[in-house]
Amino acid sequence: MAEETKVESPFACDMNSMSAAERERHGVLVRKMLGAGLERREVDSGYAFRLDGNRIALAEAAEWVSLESKCCPFFDFRIDLAREGGPIWLTVAGRPGAKEFIRAEFGF
Repeated sequence: MAEETKVESPFACDMNSMSAAERERHGVLVRKMLGAGLERREVDSGYAFRLDGNRIALAEAAEWVSLESKCCPFFDFRIDLAREGGPIWLTVAGRPGAKEFIRAEFGF
């Protein structure tokens, strides 16, 4: 049996992967995400962001992940919601090179 070769997408955002309406919504959500950021932590293969749940809803963070994964399919995303009204943590990570790409894109 032939070995299956997995092609990895390059580290480059493809905004054309979204419709015009999705790009507009993505822009709105990016601004909300930036305004909701309370803390940033470096993790092994990316970054984790603590979000203010009073500034962005969990559903909006999930919607951003859904849209962002279209233009940046090389990222792994994880949303953690702590019990008892605790914080929302969004982790963006990926294969080797992802952390450096995040750092460059966000200007860390």
